[in-house]
Amino acid sequence: MATPQLSPGILVREVDLTVGRADNVLQNNGAIAGPFSLGPVAEAVDITTEEELIEVFGQPISTDRHYEYWMTASSFLSYGGRLKVVRVDGSNLNNANAGVGIASTTLKIKNFDDYNANYSSATDFYYAGKNPGTYLSDLKVATIDDFGDQVIGINTTDLGNLGATIGFGVTSVLSGTEAGVGTTKTIDGHLKAIITGVTTDSTNGNSSIVVKITSRVSGAGTETALTYVQSDPNRSFEPSDTLFFVNNSGINTGSTGTAGTVTDWYDGQTLGLTNATVFWKEIAPKPVSSQYVVDRNGKGDGMHVVVIDDNGTITGVKGNIIEKNTFISKASDTVSALASPERTFYKDYLAQGSKYLYAGGNVSAAADGFHGTEPVATGFSTSFTPFTTAEGLFGQAAQDVTFSAIGNKTYTLTNGKDYSGTDNKGMAASLGDITAGYELFSNKDEIEVNFLLMGPGCTTETETQAKAQKLIAVANGRKDCVACISPDRSNVVDVASTTDQTNNIIRFFSALSSSSFAVFDSGYKYTYDRFNNQFRYIPTNGDIAGLMVRTEIDQFPWYSPAGQQRGVLNNAIKLAYNPNKAQRDSLYEARVNSIVTLPGVGTVLYGDRTGLNFASAFDRINVRRLFLTVEKALEGLANDQLFEFNDEITRSSFTNAVEPFLRDVQAKRGLIDFRVICDSSNNTPDVIDNNEFRADIFLKPTKSINYVTLTFVATRTGVAFEEVTGRV
Repeated sequence: MATPQLSPGILVREVDLTVGRADNVLQNNGAIAGPFSLGPVAEAVDITTEEELIEVFGQPISTDRHYEYWMTASSFLSYGGRLKVVRVDGSNLNNANAGVGIASTTLKIKNFDDYNANYSSATDFYYAGKNPGTYLSDLKVATIDDFGDQVIGINTTDLGNLGATIGFGVTSVLSGTEAGVGTTKTIDGHLKAIITGVTTDSTNGNSSIVVKITSRVSGAGTETALTYVQSDPNRSFEPSDTLFFVNNSGINTGSTGTAGTVTDWYDGQTLGLTNATVFWKEIAPKPVSSQYVVDRNGKGDGMHVVVIDDNGTITGVKGNIIEKNTFISKASDTVSALASPERTFYKDYLAQGSKYLYAGGNVSAAADGFHGTEPVATGFSTSFTPFTTAEGLFGQAAQDVTFSAIGNKTYTLTNGKDYSGTDNKGMAASLGDITAGYELFSNKDEIEVNFLLMGPGCTTETETQAKAQKLIAVANGRKDCVACISPDRSNVVDVASTTDQTNNIIRFFSALSSSSFAVFDSGYKYTYDRFNNQFRYIPTNGDIAGLMVRTEIDQFPWYSPAGQQRGVLNNAIKLAYNPNKAQRDSLYEARVNSIVTLPGVGTVLYGDRTGLNFASAFDRINVRRLFLTVEKALEGLANDQLFEFNDEITRSSFTNAVEPFLRDVQAKRGLIDFRVICDSSNNTPDVIDNNEFRADIFLKPTKSINYVTLTFVATRTGVAFEEVTGRV
């Protein structure tokens, strides 16, 4: 649209046809699905290093050839790739948990999203291991809150006769002085508390009560809430104080007792461990009301939650505290005063930040002895102004709520289960579970994948072929990645005859679909498992994908990943099958790329065919990778044209962005030649009227050398070379 001019003049316009460019982004994202020993289930997790693989999904174990999945993943990472790992589902999986009653045998929380959708309000467990499996069984979860302030010894064998009952009140007469501004004030009235715990010694008379300080009542009857301060005679009970006991209706029972020893409740609290003695005060100060809750006229929301490896099954150290979650909140709406808007409600905090725990049912509903089912004492003398408060169970909003307390509790996580298999660490996933795991990679708009790693086979060759077909189907559907497939273990490992190995491999791959989005290899390599201190055979599909990654890092994706320059495998001690030339010929004809060990060179990928079963430019890995790279780059550029006008400016802009990119690929030996047609010849009026935009991109890919012929010609002394050239 022209800019209107109100007087004669020259209008200068600029049209920028250089906007937009095609980016060549490193394509190094592998993907694998398998029955890993820990980690979230049915969720793709980005892994960049072996250390991360260990941290999230555990170490390799020998059960049910679990190590093959793990070491395939590790092999791929060793070439510089990034890996998306899915821990597959399994019908036997179960989270270790501490149930409201008995620990659940059917609790399976797959991942964070599953917890939020289905389990954050569950009532059949208090705490659960973060992920399914036996890994977290026998861990202990210790919690503590502001249950009590003081433990008061009372020399009696029958506290009941005194009216010392949980939920009842206790008072004492205040005396002494309190320093003011330039004055000294005499203290009178009563100190009030709720009895939150009772220990009766029916034999020796060493009974005691736990009290929670609530308020002070002046001689004039004015009641003021207060916070307990240790050794402050105006905010705590003292030895030799005369105690008056009051029922939960605020009526004095007429009973009195004398305080003996008086100690701080929190100082004496220990974690409920079997193999160690740990005091809570050594972990953190007593949990108190958060500022967020105090600002909303509430209190009592603070709590600590710690995780302990009581038996040393994870860390090797009995009683080792492996996670501390301190000063978190019972209030559902609490946010951190230091890191707002970070949620500190204990369920949210653990779900988002804990490595080990989810929280489930309201732990205060059944375990609290003086809130919830028991009324709060509402006045400790008929002459007192009643002390009333809204009692709150865990998970309420903070406004005007005093939260219930459960004290010092320790739970043991039990009933964790792994996959089905040969023992209690079974790692055998079904074919259906495996294929469902790979289905998570099927939508290229949701997850970026460049290589699908098959990992090991299944129980039978037929199932392994079905697994391979699934990977090929996913790759064919996405059309932006390559599936890397190895033969079934039974085809090559512990097979004495190389002839049988050759025939087995050809039979295996002959059943698989033709696809240029698949790469077949012949190998199982022998490598060292340092975690279990033994040598193992593992499939090489992770290495083949890794070679393509390394080739792209060192050169470009359109270079062949095979041969002595770029095709040497990492950490291969030997091969289960090392084919000779005749066997390699048979395999190559059957679309299989041989892996061979060459003296003085190492173990090498000796072929660069795709799984296409007819002659085509796309029957070579380098050509397939070239087109994937170009298509991905130009697809991103084409997205910029959506909803623009199909006119000469748009078409020129697109062409001017595409051609420099292709010239760059050509300069880097990926193309012999190319042509881009995006003009009125293919964007006809009918195309335009149909709201389409068309660009035809013609590419002449470079070809890798697969066959070298060296002809040596002996000639007589008197013969000129010109005479014999062209005759051989």
